[in-house]
Amino acid sequence: MNSDRFALSVDDYLAAETNVLLYLNDAVTQLLEHKEEYTQFGVVRYFAEYFNSVKNGNHVIFREFNYVKATQHNRASFIRIFWRCFRQIGKNGDLLAAMEYSSLLQLLCPDFPTEMVQNAARTVLFDDAVDSLMSFSDFLYSFQIQLFFEEYLESVLVIYQDLLSGKNPNTVIVPTSSSVEQLNSIAEDESEAHEAVDSAVFAECIEALCERFKHSHPSPAAVREILDNTQRISYYGFLLALAKSEIISQDIGALPNKSELLVDPEMDQELERLIAQISVSPTSNSSGSATGLKELPKKASPRKSLHHRKRIEMESDGSTEETDSSEN
Repeated sequence: MNSDRFALSVDDYLAAETNVLLYLNDAVTQLLEHKEEYTQFGVVRYFAEYFNSVKNGNHVIFREFNYVKATQHNRASFIRIFWRCFRQIGKNGDLLAAMEYSSLLQLLCPDFPTEMVQNAARTVLFDDAVDSLMSFSDFLYSFQIQLFFEEYLESVLVIYQDLLSGKNPNTVIVPTSSSVEQLNSIAEDESEAHEAVDSAVFAECIEALCERFKHSHPSPAAVREILDNTQRISYYGFLLALAKSEIISQDIGALPNKSELLVDPEMDQELERLIAQISVSPTSNSSGSATGLKELPKKASPRKSLHHRKRIEMESDGSTEETDSSEN
């Protein structure tokens, strides 16, 4: 952590991009809505568990989408949880359609928008039908870009459309919800028609955007490297390049490199420990081992979901039962 924070006054610290006030407000709101439940074990313990769950990234499970996207830490935490919960899909080599990935996301966030999932699918499938099957890793890295850089991608889409129509994109228009929907439809048609813009001009416009952009955006150097490797590029071609960039993924910090995506040593070691316990148990046998593993009590997460306290008695990554049943 940055030690310079200790030199800040209270007001300066709260005014900085720490999102402390947002989390404090949410913690108090949740406490007031469920005070009978949480005051039973003490307010101090409640706040300790709340902020510990924020630190560990477990706080976004079963929360509404507005909360998931409220901060970049929340977005990265949700991406990481989705990966750890369902990595077994990739490990098994299963291919799923966009609607199936949408259903998985809505298990963690009930109101997660299907539009974002469809945009991630268009990036992966490019010229194929949107309802075609995708591998877990291809979808995951594309989904990561869509969620983490949502506002940035909307503004880039405006620039792209301006360049296609011959307009001057120097004045960046912040897209509204209605204009974004129209632009998404236009961009889908353009991708199918292989329309593209000059990469050098596109790069200059994006760099100008980043200089005054208030939201998170990929490293300009990484974007420049992508665009320097081609003369012309389409919108979804650009998104695909962002999704494949290991530098951008490392900057986000939610996922490992693609070669390590299906490896989770911590979870695997815990699973091996549980299997070993079952194998030495006097009541265990080879035919009942898998069943016994499923029936083991799950470890509670650092902070139980404020809306679904009984539903979150699970590993901090949220997917012990899924992994256990698949690997046995």
